[in-house]
Amino acid sequence: MNRYVVGLTGASGMIYARELLAYFAGRPDLEVHAVISLAGEQVLDLELGLKPADLAPWAVWHRVDDFTAPLASGSFKARAMVVAPCSMGSLSAIAQGVGRHLIHRAGEVCLKERRPLILVVRETPLSLVHLRNLVRAAEAGATIFPASPGFYHRPQDLTDLARQFVGRILDHLGLEHRLTRRWGEQTE
Repeated sequence: MNRYVVGLTGASGMIYARELLAYFAGRPDLEVHAVISLAGEQVLDLELGLKPADLAPWAVWHRVDDFTAPLASGSFKARAMVVAPCSMGSLSAIAQGVGRHLIHRAGEVCLKERRPLILVVRETPLSLVHLRNLVRAAEAGATIFPASPGFYHRPQDLTDLARQFVGRILDHLGLEHRLTRRWGEQTE
């Protein structure tokens, strides 16, 4: 069972989703189920000029309003879920168990089933409400990945920056990759 769930919400940072899904596209041994919120579709179009089907036509896409989708159930076996980007509204819904759509429900399922859930949150500045919701999500078992990439690898462009960040997500999931040079490695 090499199945992963990827959720895309209405926060800025669709470049991270693009690079994450590009990694999965090169791995036919991994099955990806994806869902995008309505606001996520708008941001995807604004930032990258893409539609979900353009982003990952090979993925199994689910409608955000379909609570009968397999990923709404704990019996649907997935290794992990990544929400990238994760809006503060989605963080709040997942952290407090008040899912309004399938991304929230799938995140709640990961938490209740004790499966890895990575939330790539993107907001600045953070309010006290945001901070409390980050703590709630972490206490419930989510891993918080603030969309704050490093620069030590000397990125040449935004794609380099995004790939380095996505590489850290893949490391956390235990997935092998060569998206970027690791700290201390020599350049080739």
